[in-house]
Amino acid sequence: MMKSKKIGVLFGGLSAEREVSLKSGAAVCKALAGQGYITAAIDVGRDLPEVLKREGIEAAFIALHGRYGEDGCVQGLLELLQIPYTGSGVLASALAMHKLYSKQAFAASGILTAPFRCYRRDETVKLADLPFGLPLVVKPVQEGSSVGVSIVREEAALAAALDLAFHHDDEILVEQYIKGQEVQVGILDDAPIGAIEIIPKNEFYDFEAKYTDGMAEHVFPARLEPALYEKAQQIGLAAHRALGCKGYSRVDLLVTPAGESYVLEVNTLPGMTALSLLPEIAAKGAGLSFENLVARIIESAALSIKVN
Repeated sequence: MMKSKKIGVLFGGLSAEREVSLKSGAAVCKALAGQGYITAAIDVGRDLPEVLKREGIEAAFIALHGRYGEDGCVQGLLELLQIPYTGSGVLASALAMHKLYSKQAFAASGILTAPFRCYRRDETVKLADLPFGLPLVVKPVQEGSSVGVSIVREEAALAAALDLAFHHDDEILVEQYIKGQEVQVGILDDAPIGAIEIIPKNEFYDFEAKYTDGMAEHVFPARLEPALYEKAQQIGLAAHRALGCKGYSRVDLLVTPAGESYVLEVNTLPGMTALSLLPEIAAKGAGLSFENLVARIIESAALSIKVN
């Protein structure tokens, strides 16, 4: 159905994840063009409404990451312009991007997440006030790709971690550190398609490990007992549904030695680069090539708000 429409591939953008998005967009453009789709590559700026109108865009493949692209902003603009788009709608995108609100939605659905406290820039963080001790994790409330995230193992390192997180956001989360396997569940068309385990070379799966070849080992399927593997997939699906996501997503979990699965976050626009995890899960778990995955995603493009 989409081959008769002009598709705008939206990438780049204004967030801290711009460079990653440029790579995602280039890969998506190549995959779509190779299958006969009519595409226009659009590096997203503040003139996006004018560009969409000038180019005559009839559907959008959103390959943006981070603020203004993954948080509901672009989705709202596309709804206003009545341009069908890929991925989740405005509310689900906003919830998934905001770590505090997504945690609250998970809790309401009975989904396990790490204990935490939320702080604003003008508030003082004291270890004595926390219901958990070291080690702990400090992260901005609204960033992706582990931007601004630190693991704090000693009190002397806390101030620098707070400064880094507040550099990226006016709100931060301080979480209890959970030791476990880093497992990521792929969701496509409202169903889990597999779980992959990440073994980073760094202390955790940070920005460098995510986007530097050789900095993380990927194990598919994740090294879990069959029952626990299936449980992880179902928890991933439950997290996807708890936020009202649709189309596709990647859900990040920590699975402890005791078999507990803690949801870290839902990525509504996961990376689509050569090192990205959702394409790897789709290939190994569902037998979908990158080209077929991209086609499945664009063919699901729709509007969330119906206008008569």
